[in-house]
Amino acid sequence: MRRENHMHAATSGEPFDVIVIGGGATGLGCAVDASTRGYRTLLLEQVDFAKGTSSRSTKLVHGGVRYLQQGNISLVREALHERGVMAHNAPHLVRNLAFIVPRYKWWEGPFYGVGLKLYDLLAGKLNLSPSRILNHDRTMEAIPNLEPEGLDGGVEYTDGQFDDSRMCVSLVRTAQDHGAAMLNYATVVKLCHDERGHVCGVRFRDEESGDEHEVHGAVVINATGVFANAIRRMDEPQAESIVEPSRGVHLVLDGSFLRGDTAIMVPHTDDGRVLFVIPWHGRCLVGTTDAEAPKACLEPRATAEEVEFILRNAARYLDRDPTQDDVLSVFAGLRPLVRKAGQATKKISREHEVLVSGSGLVTIVGGKWTTYRKMAMDTLDHAIDVGGLERRECVTESLRLRGWMEFDDTTAALGDWRHFYGADIDEVEVACDAIEGGHELLDAALPYPRGIVVHAVRHEHARTVEDVLARRTRALLLDARASSRCATQVAHIIAAELDRDEAWQAAEVAAYESLARGYQL
Repeated sequence: MRRENHMHAATSGEPFDVIVIGGGATGLGCAVDASTRGYRTLLLEQVDFAKGTSSRSTKLVHGGVRYLQQGNISLVREALHERGVMAHNAPHLVRNLAFIVPRYKWWEGPFYGVGLKLYDLLAGKLNLSPSRILNHDRTMEAIPNLEPEGLDGGVEYTDGQFDDSRMCVSLVRTAQDHGAAMLNYATVVKLCHDERGHVCGVRFRDEESGDEHEVHGAVVINATGVFANAIRRMDEPQAESIVEPSRGVHLVLDGSFLRGDTAIMVPHTDDGRVLFVIPWHGRCLVGTTDAEAPKACLEPRATAEEVEFILRNAARYLDRDPTQDDVLSVFAGLRPLVRKAGQATKKISREHEVLVSGSGLVTIVGGKWTTYRKMAMDTLDHAIDVGGLERRECVTESLRLRGWMEFDDTTAALGDWRHFYGADIDEVEVACDAIEGGHELLDAALPYPRGIVVHAVRHEHARTVEDVLARRTRALLLDARASSRCATQVAHIIAAELDRDEAWQAAEVAAYESLARGYQL
């Protein structure tokens, strides 16, 4: 369904049951939950789906080893359950990933071994694989690039890995398959109130045409993550801040820095956080940091100190020390932590909270990618009461997401870009056939064919060069410079699909090249 159809559904004048503000993981989860319960649903996103936090994660579906260390057993248990649900509902997007905690002191084996056995126990029947203690040789066999000097062995455990923005695309299409109207580039500029002062809808601006539209609904959900404070103040101008943004930075290196399919979990960094060194899309992903962010923004940037911190800590565990010249891309995201006065961000819980204002605005804050489905379920359970909707049970725990497909060794290679399209890969092949040279690569340093741009526009709501290169594909994160080389041909293909002129193409290329420079060192 094209954007015009979604806009028509949004502006037809018929009221909605549920209006969701925010097109990241939580908002999309709410739209899927609402639409699959049978409620008439509209979602509005100010820029593009997953533009912010939800495309900038560490790409893990996990219980959170560091939360176990903090003693937050309930959060770990919930996240481990949701990890299993997510893997079952989206096997094309989630896969098992083995992690090794290197040990350079003999006593670390029993210490980490006991902790990870508790991790196994909390996962219950949804545990992916039992943890185990490895000797020196088995550890080096799994991670040939590990620093060998002083290595005593390692502790191995298994967690989940996924592609975050591709998961968002799957959620968008799942919601629309169940009748939801899904609009990106639609900024909410005002909340509407009825004569009783109850929130009864929103006014939004179509960023492509500049037109504003008013839509009404039984309940409005604020799922805008780090921007939640701003939406709450549209309802109550004096509303207190409830979100404390925390910046997390990641570096992308060539895959040669981590040969093999096993990740490293570094238990102690300079600031007491854990650090992950992970194979992802044929690259090596290293992160993350945790620093207070002064304000919410769409394009947070890593500081020189954060980059140096990651390089320094990664070098302690890799036999080849990475330098700034090795960085293919650097990206930062903001975590929407629930505000706790005087508490360091790295110690703030990732639990979520649902808040309902006096006028009925439902706000969901906090949480993490792994628990997005549970967050959405809790939010809808509140929203049903606020909106006076007929109560219907949540069905998302066993809902197969768009693209669901069982995989084995003969159907697709894990990590290959085709894998993340699942059952929709035939649709992509048709799009590649639709243009001349559609099966040719956009760039020799990237795995994506030219026809993938056509598919992104026709089926996945892509409207700009950035939409395609940053989120429908992961070109920007895999190699920022290579992605910039693709900008002109991507703009040309989009222009042919959307009937854009040369001036639009030139503006798009300039905007993307400027953006990509921010991902390079």
